[in-house]
Amino acid sequence: MIVHICCSVDSHYFLKRLKALYPNEKLIGFFYDPNIHPYSEYRLRLIDVKRSCDMLGVELIEGDYDYLDWLEAVKGLENEPEKGKRCSVCFDTRLEKTALKAKELGEDKITTTLLMSPKKSSKQLKIAGDALKEKYGVKFIAVDFRKGGGTQEQFALAKKDKLYHQNYCGCIYALTKQRLVQERLLDELMSPISKQILPGSIEERIELYSKRVKLEQGKKEYKIIREKFLNYRLLNAFVKENKKTIPSYFIAYSTLRSTYTKGKIAYENDGVYYLNKDEIKIVALKKANELLGSSYKSVKEMLFCPLSFEKEISLREKIIRNFYSLSTIVIIDEVKDATFEIFCKSKTYSDVRENLVIF
Repeated sequence: MIVHICCSVDSHYFLKRLKALYPNEKLIGFFYDPNIHPYSEYRLRLIDVKRSCDMLGVELIEGDYDYLDWLEAVKGLENEPEKGKRCSVCFDTRLEKTALKAKELGEDKITTTLLMSPKKSSKQLKIAGDALKEKYGVKFIAVDFRKGGGTQEQFALAKKDKLYHQNYCGCIYALTKQRLVQERLLDELMSPISKQILPGSIEERIELYSKRVKLEQGKKEYKIIREKFLNYRLLNAFVKENKKTIPSYFIAYSTLRSTYTKGKIAYENDGVYYLNKDEIKIVALKKANELLGSSYKSVKEMLFCPLSFEKEISLREKIIRNFYSLSTIVIIDEVKDATFEIFCKSKTYSDVRENLVIF
């Protein structure tokens, strides 16, 4: 039986129950989810699905990430609600590819772990699955493992086996609507050009869950701990010196009351220059290198080979020595007697991140 898999939280319990219900059936997992966006989130879910299938002894096949084809399939349905027409087309697309994979492998039965998701319509899924029997000659197995406390058991097992629990369905349209309702920043769709790994980002979670796999392979004990924290995203920032834009590097948690200010150097202390507006600190690259123990030759080099977020925080503390500071700190190549224009659009917000505690 080919089992279309959407994510580990739904598949882990579903596959366990399916193995018990069909003890003589070989189960083959098929991860086909071009709807998941961004691609980094797709990779993260795949990492956890692979781990789940390894734990359960289920073979896993990865389908193509043909995202552009999926976008074309749901074109015109972008504003549909969850469980609406867009979901029906999405189910049709993914289950049809599952049926084709079954035909390719000589199997005559398919099912999907989407049947386990409380956010999905079982009726929609059954209609989509049953339509494939006449077209491809494969039977859709529409089991219902939600009833009788199945959903509660599912989440208990996911917690016990430390699965990655995503906080949105997967597609860009559902994500956008969900974040609008929550009045939350769409940071899932933000990724620095420099590829710096930001706190609470999908990339940070990929690192964490990849490390988790290595810890398990090395038989090391660990826990995944969730914590609330003040997150930060720099949306846009630049510096003008005497009306000319110059290379500049803004340190994490730099904020302005508005997005723009203008001023001159008021005084200097130990290589840190203080603007006469908005508590802004300007640091020459030479001083930054001294504090960091680095050897950047230019701010441009720093922009393309950025500090880790942790090093930025460390540099902030060395310059200001105030844990609660949200003052703007900007590094430039050389500080001159000039009029500076600072543009900084950023966002601080309450968030939750995961950390690994290794015993």
